[in-house]
Amino acid sequence: MKHLWLTAYTDILESLRAKWFLAYGLIFGGLVALLFVFGLTESRVMGFTGLSRLMVTYIQLAMAILPIFVLITTVRSVAGDREAGVYEYLLALPIGLGAWFWGKLLGRFLVVFLPVFLAMLGAVIWGVAKGAQVPWVLFTYYTGLLMVLAWCFLGIGILLSTLTRSADVAQASAFVVWLSLLLFLDLILLGLMIRGNLPPETVVAIALANPLQVFRTAAMLLLDPQLVLLGPSAYLILDQFGKQGYLVYALAYPTLFGSLCAWLGYELFKRGDLP
Repeated sequence: MKHLWLTAYTDILESLRAKWFLAYGLIFGGLVALLFVFGLTESRVMGFTGLSRLMVTYIQLAMAILPIFVLITTVRSVAGDREAGVYEYLLALPIGLGAWFWGKLLGRFLVVFLPVFLAMLGAVIWGVAKGAQVPWVLFTYYTGLLMVLAWCFLGIGILLSTLTRSADVAQASAFVVWLSLLLFLDLILLGLMIRGNLPPETVVAIALANPLQVFRTAAMLLLDPQLVLLGPSAYLILDQFGKQGYLVYALAYPTLFGSLCAWLGYELFKRGDLP
C-alpha cells in the first residue's frame, strides 16, 4: 500500500505540472463562474430553481467535457512513459507492477475528479453564503455520478494506454472510442431500429450498455421523472428499472465497466513484453 500511494502521489505531482491540468481546472471553474454570471441560480425551469438549476446545467456540461478530457489525458499514462524513455527506469524501481499500475490509476482519478467536484462544491458554498437553499440529495447524487463517470472513462483510457505502443496512437484510439459512444446515442439507435426492424427492447438494451447514454439518462431522470424527453423508450426503462432502480444502475454499471477495463489493462500490462 505504501508503494501504491507513493506512485499515486508521484502521478499527482506530474499532473499538476502539466499544462492540461491548468486548462482542465480553468474550464470547470470557469463553467461555474459563467453559470453564476448568467444568473442561472435565479432562474426557474420545470420546478428547478436556484442551485438545483445550476447543478442540472453543470452536470450536463460536465458530461460533454469530462469523458474526452479524461480519455485524452489518461491514454498517455503508460504509452507516454514508454515513448518518453522513462518506462524502463520506472519499472526498475523497487515497486511491484500492481502498485505502479494501480497507483497511477488512483493518482489520475484524484486529479480528474477533484477539480470537477470542487467547482460544484464552490457553487454550493457560494449559494449558502447568498442564502440559497441547497438541494443536498441532488448534490450527493451528482457527486456520485461525476465520480463514476471519471472512473469509467479512466478504466477505458488506461486499457487503451496499455494496448497501444505510442502516445499518438493512444490519443487517436481515444477519439475513436469517444466518437463511437457518441454515435450510439438516441438518434442513431432510432435509425437502426427503423431500418433493421429491431425489437424496442433490444435497442434499449444496446443504449443502456453505452456509459454515455447511461449518464445522460440518469441526469435527465432527475430533471424529468417521467423521461418525457426520451419518448416511448422511457416506458421500457421505467418499467424494467423504476426510477430508483435506474438511479442505482447508473452508478453501479459504469463503476463495474470501468473496473473491468482497468483490470483487463492490468492483466495485459502484467503479461505483456516489459523492458
